[in-house]
Amino acid sequence: MASIEANGITIEYDIRGEGEPLLLVMGLSGQLIDWSDDFVDLLIAEGFQVIRFDNRDAGLSTEFDWTPPSRARSAAALLARRRPRAGYLIADMAADAAALLRGLDIGPAHVVGVSMGGMIAQTMAIEHSDLVRTLTSIMSNTGNNRHGLPRRRVLIKLSRLAPPTIENAEESSLSVYRLVAGPEADDELFRKQARASLERSFRPSGVLRQTAAIVASPDRTPGLQEVRVPTLVIHGLADPLVKPSGGIATARAIQGSRLLMFPEMGHDMPRLRWPEMVTAITQNAARAGHSGMKSNTLDARSRSMNAGS
Repeated sequence: MASIEANGITIEYDIRGEGEPLLLVMGLSGQLIDWSDDFVDLLIAEGFQVIRFDNRDAGLSTEFDWTPPSRARSAAALLARRRPRAGYLIADMAADAAALLRGLDIGPAHVVGVSMGGMIAQTMAIEHSDLVRTLTSIMSNTGNNRHGLPRRRVLIKLSRLAPPTIENAEESSLSVYRLVAGPEADDELFRKQARASLERSFRPSGVLRQTAAIVASPDRTPGLQEVRVPTLVIHGLADPLVKPSGGIATARAIQGSRLLMFPEMGHDMPRLRWPEMVTAITQNAARAGHSGMKSNTLDARSRSMNAGS
């Protein structure tokens, strides 16, 4: 791993493989190592050079110091459909990712984002389109407060969780995972990842700042309607944190996008679905001329459609 000064901050990153660049953008509280090496290996086998990085306020990238609202206050703002102030927005995080690619002299890249990372990836396609060759948005939404909000009971339970401490952080993370993941969830894999992440970095205030950035950021729908790169939207029909309407709205907003929905997937990326996801990402890249595709057709249990035309 290495670091670079970009967009006025330090960004920790990792590059593996050879081929066309593919940028992985992690979600809320996640670190670059939360993109499993096994998942990355599948992408490398398809002919991609994979770039992972820590978002600001996560992992080993720059930690900010402004005081964020509590989890309960952010939840209340979301329920009330208000956009409070925040020290930075999703657009600033997208500018970080764009500056990383420019600083490394890489791009345009295939950009794949999950959850908050999907929001960042979408914003990159809107505001830094010269750096985005294709877009994949996984279990995310458009920022429109009518689509893809959490289920009310889940949001209330999350807002009532006690702030994590270094002593209980692993169990706290597992509790959140069990609340939002689907029936194909892998507790053992998640616990292993949670332990590794905790050993690398523990930034509970950073999670709150990222949450504030999500809630405070504007609706991306008008910008998404202008996106013209090949786009894939992946979502789980069992997602209680970003309801499926978020993925559907994203696909509808982007002309020519493709929507892939998994019945058993919640707000997680179950290992059983990784091969199908990688196949879909590779097929989306092929729409932009990617020549390294080796994948076969998608599993018949999944549901795929043209959604944005």
